[in-house]
Amino acid sequence: MSTKYAQFIKALRKERGLSQLELAKKLGMSRPSYIAVEQGKRELTLSEAENLSAILGVSLKEMESGISANYEKYKQMILAYLRNAGSKKDGKITKTKLAKLLYLADFAWFYNHLKSMSGMQYRKILYGPVPDSYFRAVDELFEDGKIEITPTEDGAMLISQTRNGAKTILSEINKEEEKLIKDISGEWRDGKTKEIVAFTHNQLPYVICSDNEIIPYELITQEDPEHVY
Repeated sequence: MSTKYAQFIKALRKERGLSQLELAKKLGMSRPSYIAVEQGKRELTLSEAENLSAILGVSLKEMESGISANYEKYKQMILAYLRNAGSKKDGKITKTKLAKLLYLADFAWFYNHLKSMSGMQYRKILYGPVPDSYFRAVDELFEDGKIEITPTEDGAMLISQTRNGAKTILSEINKEEEKLIKDISGEWRDGKTKEIVAFTHNQLPYVICSDNEIIPYELITQEDPEHVY
């Protein structure tokens, strides 16, 4: 097992708030055996890998590669939105609204092309739908100096692009994808966070799925065209 693979599993476990013992129990193995997996010293059986992918909400292919779908493209989508959807006054956008805009881009792209823009898997949570890796992507962009995060008095987090982020070439995003992001940005530029939350939560994919369930992209194809974004 590669170190990258093991580190990916460890990072996902922490993102989901699971201890090594809790995940070991879910997999039906001892804690030492699971620790060996995270250290890259023990290979998973096929059934264990399938169970782990279901628990962590990622595909076997993503676990094998050590990265969630097109993770770098997803981070570029974040930067693309910050260039187009931020406040006209200061370019800032709430962390929650940004997550919803990313969801709309992925599912709207699937609606028209039968594949998502990033390939990320979105989970239904209280403030979802959102990929488990969203928070890690935001943290990494902050650590790389590409975005700024400013807390507000009411507890919200405002995100804006730095000069370093503005210089980043969005090589993973093609012109048609960029246009969709701009169209969604224009549609929601003046929309409040609570409004876009209500919109996404009333969409068929979110309504149908159970709490904490991965939302199938195919559900968006049954949505009214006017309610895709």
